[in-house]
Amino acid sequence: MATIAFCPITFNLAEVTRMIEVARALDPEHSATFMGYEADFADLITEAGFSYHAAEPAFTPAERDQVLRFDQGKTLRTPFTYELVAERVKAERAFIRETGAAAVVIGTNPTSMISARAEKVPLLYPVPFALTQPHVAQARRLGLVKGASVRARTIDTMATSMVRWAYNRAPLAPRSFRRVAQEHGVPPLRTVVSLLEADHNLLTVMPAELEGYTLPPGYERVGPIFARLDAPMPTIVSELAARPEPLVYLGLGSSASRDVALAAARRLGSMPVNVIAPIRHYVDASDVLPANVHVTDLVPAHQLAGLVDAAVLHGGQGTVQTACATGVPFVGMGLQPEQVWNVDVCVRQGNALALAPGRAGTTALSDAVSRLLAEPSFRLAAERVRDICCHEDGARASAQVISRVVG
Repeated sequence: MATIAFCPITFNLAEVTRMIEVARALDPEHSATFMGYEADFADLITEAGFSYHAAEPAFTPAERDQVLRFDQGKTLRTPFTYELVAERVKAERAFIRETGAAAVVIGTNPTSMISARAEKVPLLYPVPFALTQPHVAQARRLGLVKGASVRARTIDTMATSMVRWAYNRAPLAPRSFRRVAQEHGVPPLRTVVSLLEADHNLLTVMPAELEGYTLPPGYERVGPIFARLDAPMPTIVSELAARPEPLVYLGLGSSASRDVALAAARRLGSMPVNVIAPIRHYVDASDVLPANVHVTDLVPAHQLAGLVDAAVLHGGQGTVQTACATGVPFVGMGLQPEQVWNVDVCVRQGNALALAPGRAGTTALSDAVSRLLAEPSFRLAAERVRDICCHEDGARASAQVISRVVG
């Protein structure tokens, strides 16, 4: 029997739920324990029946925003000061020793790159393929510049070359990671990719997303992993589904913004549809939304098959994969390159339309949703994708890798 430590970023809904699914799929001979720093979604861990250790130091709201901006490629500044990195590595090493963890499974928690290696336990990272080392190293164009013209493609190729150098070779990792790594006897983390690459990188994608790419050692595909929340479905969902108007799901995860959430909700509210919107964490009590927009807490989206007619999503891999698995066509508004990739994969499959987040409050959103509802091709493509996805179980495949690694 082995103890497996899970260290997600606990203010990131997708990471928390992805870790929960992997922990649930573990061999019964193993046990799972979690640690994290922020309280936002830690309750989902305990509600799923797992132990949770709240550690310090946690990010302030401003620091969390800065981390998200760094993750989305909007800034090179991060809140990872020497003091924060040093304290987190200390806390994580103590947690690994106290629990006797035989392996550490992470989300995008870069301090684990130091703590797990300092404790000499294997580090596993279930992660989307977009913006991993093999993706950046091998992609001719990353889609950083949109457009089909020769000029747009040329500029995108040049931008991709610059990003490839900056990502894989430039010493852009915060100095705090180099210093703390050296203090703990770990090779210094110097590049961006060194903050995002574990010993075992488990790619949570479908086979088609890897066509044309060669995976280096340390990378393997496990397949989609998305949330299966234990929460009951709000009764309002079945009530709305029974009405003659189409029902649209607005799912924006935890990495969208309040402005995008309100803009999308109000635009959808102008349409002859009903909207189920689990965006309460973005909405203030003083906000006024249209009567046909029903704001809720998180819902078990994996149970929405047959209840909703279309979805509007932020492009996070979990929400996109849930829509694929339930056969729901969607409009995707990717907020950062990885999310744009997730949406574009589905656009090519025919079960989605892409929209820039800045157009969430415009007629472009209502026009896109109207197309999903009116054109049968989107529903047929969504059903075809659903039938392919039903054969995948990324959580179970990840658990099998963990068992193999820990022996």
